[in-house]
Amino acid sequence: MSGPVINILPGETFTLNVGPQHPATHGVLRVKMEMDGEYIVKAETVLGYIHRMHELMGENRPYPQVLPNLSRLDYLGAMGYTHGHVLVIERAAGIEVPERAEYIRAIMVELNRVASHLFWFGAFVMDLGGFTPLMYAIEDREHILDMLEAVTGSRLTYCYFRFGGLYNDVDDDFVDAARAFIPRMRKSLKKYAALVTGNIIFRKRLEGIGPLSAEMCRKYGATGPVARGSGIDFDVRKNEPYSVYPEFDFDIPVYHECDSMARYKVRMDEMEQSLRIIEQGLDKLPDGPIMPKKKPKLIKPPKGDYYQAVETARGSFG
Repeated sequence: MSGPVINILPGETFTLNVGPQHPATHGVLRVKMEMDGEYIVKAETVLGYIHRMHELMGENRPYPQVLPNLSRLDYLGAMGYTHGHVLVIERAAGIEVPERAEYIRAIMVELNRVASHLFWFGAFVMDLGGFTPLMYAIEDREHILDMLEAVTGSRLTYCYFRFGGLYNDVDDDFVDAARAFIPRMRKSLKKYAALVTGNIIFRKRLEGIGPLSAEMCRKYGATGPVARGSGIDFDVRKNEPYSVYPEFDFDIPVYHECDSMARYKVRMDEMEQSLRIIEQGLDKLPDGPIMPKKKPKLIKPPKGDYYQAVETARGSFG
């Protein structure tokens, strides 16, 4: 039995309701869209379905108890969010972080970035009609989650960073697993390029679709892969370097097409750059402690305003 036929005259628009439960949202969000064919004329977002008052809780909790909340802001890339929090508190309180801990933090954040991008890649291609790449991406991502779980005890919301260092040190098994993962992942990236990126149907569904100019990015505060897909050459790791990122040699992928294909290519290229950082981090990983010898029992920074931005998998977070 066929569904109802909706006749829309040329020049007329229609309303399309997406969510709050929809297979293409990958999160609880509702968007009321006014459509002219395949073009979005107007979009009204309805937020708050899973609002949990993280900011208000942060105002009334000791600094260490905020870390679990930050891990849940983006459970696919939790390392980056807790990284920003510990960095700003350490700077405000004058806590020195051992060099080994800084390198391990960078390695963990980049592993988590690759894991986040892999899940994005699989879900993105699935929305366009390709299911197999999702299975490949999940398989590759599992190797990362296994490594992170072995060190942190968790697969998603790690809460691994501590003020001044880390909860747990990495061992030789982790280092060996990370080294073995790098060539495997590079091989997978080549497979994805052949299977998906060069697919003519895939390209036709993305090239010229979803235009977002650099001016629009600046107007609405878009950062990360979205902005870099619109020609904005900005990455906090390079432009406002923090931690040990100045010690690494890596590039920032930027594309100027301002369409969905450009944003896709940014994320795919970023995975290779993260692998470069991980590889260098493992090579340069120094011996030593992962927590400072002296650390205040009660963290109470001087009164004032403090800010620290970091580059998460989804963009600038500060």
